[in-house]
Amino acid sequence: MSRVGRVERVTKETSVLVEVGLDGTGRVEVSTGVGFYDHMLAQLGKHGLFDLTVKTEGDLHIDSHHTIEDTALALGAAFREALGDKSGIRRFGSASCPLDESLAQVTVDLSGRPYLVHHEPEGMAPMIGPDYDTTMTRHILESFVAQAAICLHVHVPYGRNAHHIVEAQFKALARALREASELDPRATGVPSTKGVL
Repeated sequence: MSRVGRVERVTKETSVLVEVGLDGTGRVEVSTGVGFYDHMLAQLGKHGLFDLTVKTEGDLHIDSHHTIEDTALALGAAFREALGDKSGIRRFGSASCPLDESLAQVTVDLSGRPYLVHHEPEGMAPMIGPDYDTTMTRHILESFVAQAAICLHVHVPYGRNAHHIVEAQFKALARALREASELDPRATGVPSTKGVL
């Protein structure tokens, strides 16, 4: 069974191609034009052991918002496609990842119902690098969740450095998604009493 999702999204603002393989080795090829975002998507692929290709061209002459948002939407849609009917998956996953002074805790349910709970420390630096607005992290997760149709809880109880706070979230998200999407050799069918996710 091939668990690969491929999505192309083209608007007047962006052109996005995302391909994700759930049973990969962490091979990553990412180019969005937003350096820090590329770094975060690389963490997602590497630590989730997902084979991930992302090629985005966007209206960066305006700002990075559309590029980041549309990439996250396409990523969520590709992840959902790769899951297929979700037969045999573990469904739930959680991970805690520290990065120096920061700690991120992520729990996910591949439920078919989009819901996000997100908390990170207040008073973060407004920008990371020249083009990553730190308020976009929540928006990335909202966009991803909406298209992937998953329930996601992300909590960063403490941290000082904005780079560390955001990167810890992506690493923990990768680990939690990896656990939830893995095939369980003891499971048959869809892990829900409803018979569908």
